[in-house]
Amino acid sequence: MRFADIGQQLRAYRLESGLRAEEIAARLGVSRAALYRYEKGEVIKLDTIRRLAELLKISPLSLLGIGVEYFSRPVAFQERLRQVEEQADQILLVGGALCYQVSTDAFEGALAEAWTEAAEASAERAPARAMADQALGLLTARKKVHQQRRPNIIGILSEASLRRFLQEGVAAGIAVPERTRARCRAAAVTEAESIAAMMESVPIGLQLGLSTGPDPSGAFIVLRGRDRAHVVGSPFPPDAPPTSGLGVAMITAADEAISVHQRVAEAAWRDALKGAAAAARIRELVAAARPA
Repeated sequence: MRFADIGQQLRAYRLESGLRAEEIAARLGVSRAALYRYEKGEVIKLDTIRRLAELLKISPLSLLGIGVEYFSRPVAFQERLRQVEEQADQILLVGGALCYQVSTDAFEGALAEAWTEAAEASAERAPARAMADQALGLLTARKKVHQQRRPNIIGILSEASLRRFLQEGVAAGIAVPERTRARCRAAAVTEAESIAAMMESVPIGLQLGLSTGPDPSGAFIVLRGRDRAHVVGSPFPPDAPPTSGLGVAMITAADEAISVHQRVAEAAWRDALKGAAAAARIRELVAAARPA
């Protein structure tokens, strides 16, 4: 058993459960420090894995990294995605409006402002603020992983998703004052312009295309590392509200899942606009989204 992998999955599923570390430790009959050591990769007995799975309401196989992993909480999903990205040398993204790893400071700033304001207006301000801070920390950690590892990225963005992104702005669906929503829309424009510039310049290790057909029925990512590959399917974009979300994300290392998603991605890349043509189309979308 790879105890480091089990520990990472334990942390993600703990976040998914909504239980505090001390609650799980107490029910398990160990100290909180012991639970954290398990999460860091300390040897863990099979009986303890079984009891943890019962507490977290998952299959023991999920903790062992076998089968499909499911996440209904955006924060738990972001934590598990960060873990998988830490081992990835190649990332193939299909769908969505942006590639988070190369997103702009404007995106992060608008997201932090929207999430913080929404948390401050919440009836349960302290837990909401803590959740927002945790979610922002996870996104920052994902970008730090990218900067350290510099995996090759191929991203096929969706024109339909990008159009909605420009219309609604960063953190769509969150109730914030109109001045904040205006800044979120402005940040979306900045992000789209940055994407167009990257399509023209093609930085080393990054290729971006634009799918102009129907919106993909579900965005997904294929991540390949030295020893293992994963497929990630998620209804949660990077700016999904951390305190809510209706949907289920999945992660699997099954060979058949990787093969079929790879084929779909390769077909999407062949048909996508690239380079100057893609950049020009995005600038048309930006122009259409600007107030008259």
